[in-house]
Amino acid sequence: MRVMAQMSMVMNLDKCIGCHTCSVTCKQAWTNRDGTEYMWFNNVETRPGQGYPRGYEDQEKWKGGWELDKRGKLRQKGGGRLKKLLTLFANPLLPDLDDYYEPWTYEYDNLLNAPAQQNIPTAPPKSQLTGKPIDIQWSGNWDDDLGGTYANKDKDPMIRGIEEKVQLEFDQTFMFYLPRICEHCMNPTCVAACPSGAIYKRSEDGVVLVDQDDCRGWRMCVSGCPYKKVYFNHKTGKAEKCTFCYPRLELGEPTICAETCVGRLRYIGLVLYDADRVTDAASTPDEKDLYEAQKDLILDPHDPEVIAAAEKGGISYDWILAAQNSPIFTLIKEYEVALPLHPEYRTLPMVWYIPPLSPVVDSVADSGFDAEDADNLFAAIDTLRIPVEYLANLFTAGDVPTVERVLYRMAAMRSYMRDVDLGREPKEGIANAVAMTGETMRDMYRLLAIAKYDERYVIPRGHGESAHNLEGVGTDCPLNSEGGPGMAAEAEGAGMAGPGYASKREEGNVPSPGEGRVNLLNWDGKGLPQGLFPEPTAGGA
Repeated sequence: MRVMAQMSMVMNLDKCIGCHTCSVTCKQAWTNRDGTEYMWFNNVETRPGQGYPRGYEDQEKWKGGWELDKRGKLRQKGGGRLKKLLTLFANPLLPDLDDYYEPWTYEYDNLLNAPAQQNIPTAPPKSQLTGKPIDIQWSGNWDDDLGGTYANKDKDPMIRGIEEKVQLEFDQTFMFYLPRICEHCMNPTCVAACPSGAIYKRSEDGVVLVDQDDCRGWRMCVSGCPYKKVYFNHKTGKAEKCTFCYPRLELGEPTICAETCVGRLRYIGLVLYDADRVTDAASTPDEKDLYEAQKDLILDPHDPEVIAAAEKGGISYDWILAAQNSPIFTLIKEYEVALPLHPEYRTLPMVWYIPPLSPVVDSVADSGFDAEDADNLFAAIDTLRIPVEYLANLFTAGDVPTVERVLYRMAAMRSYMRDVDLGREPKEGIANAVAMTGETMRDMYRLLAIAKYDERYVIPRGHGESAHNLEGVGTDCPLNSEGGPGMAAEAEGAGMAGPGYASKREEGNVPSPGEGRVNLLNWDGKGLPQGLFPEPTAGGA
């Protein structure tokens, strides 16, 4: 048993109101720079819908994630080394700009500087790439509140096979919000797909990062990631992705998306897992068993053997203590209400979700019955407008009973706690019906409904004695360098960013960004790229 630590997140979809505050604050913190206009490290999708980029879940098209070969061994769905070598300069498995969307802004000057006139001035959209007027056809949030769903309802990959159960008529429709970030998987395909080894999984906390110095812009990571949460910066020629706000984590603070979440639906904590069994878990033959296999990887931090193995592996005591108090472990292992997103990709994702129950309650209330009565709720789960099969396609590789069990527990908690809140004697039979006790149900209610800040975020600080292994420990955020969060200018990618760099460049002691480097990614194929060969001297030498 080789114990390792993994920072993880759980999102309670019942509490997401689709305000997109997480997306906006993440964008301001990480991708508010040239070359990142179309990138959303955090985005909130309306379901049903195509997502961002559109149709990213169709792995028959994009070939992301892992699959099993004839011998039952894991292999990349997009092909091995030979195929990647043959497609290194012409990768056909990449979303284009239309799949993401051409980013735009508005002609605000038309409003701010318009002279007095009879007509009301407008602010027409213009492309952030070309600066020219643009006819908006798609965006990263086109399906918001089912806005574009009806025109494209047949394009959601998760609806295939259950079309008759999914109702998209206006009077019968359903929807819920699905916030997404990088999954920081235990078995990430992006890491395996990178030819230059620039993407790596940190051994201390499992966060997956891109080394901007080593990245060569091959974009195999974009193809390999089945969640399409790796992006290509066309200005720097580098790949970028969600960093799980690692400088904040190292200071014991939650990610910016969790910090600013209006619905308080995000939970962050540490879990311990057995790294020796990751490959075996990801190689589980039946896709529907992948959820249980991954759950079994997460170890009990109270087990003396696990504690001893963790200490032997160099995990400090305060991190073990954080794992023991982790809300992630509680929601995944003890209450068993959190589920992984698309376990069938075999990447073992570590951002988990509690499926939504609200549409069930609404459908019961609309029928005139008591929406909080346990018997009514249990019966409604089988006939709710949001099909359990759709949720199963998202969270359990199609395993319906597992999703039903989670919804039953959530429904039982609502009914049990209503009696408590009204001062009535709670019915222990409701808790027993879902294999829980009344005390456990009260604890689950507290964590899901009224938990305080330090209960939702249990994040151990990085250790100063390990500072050489940590990117973000210190008083100054290492991302506050010229051009944005550590990933912007070529000079930064060359390892030349940092305090005093700008003044040294002005003095002529440091080459300008990109000087001495040749970017073949921007070469138009005509003539010779500038700087590839030395300029000839006057004598012809």
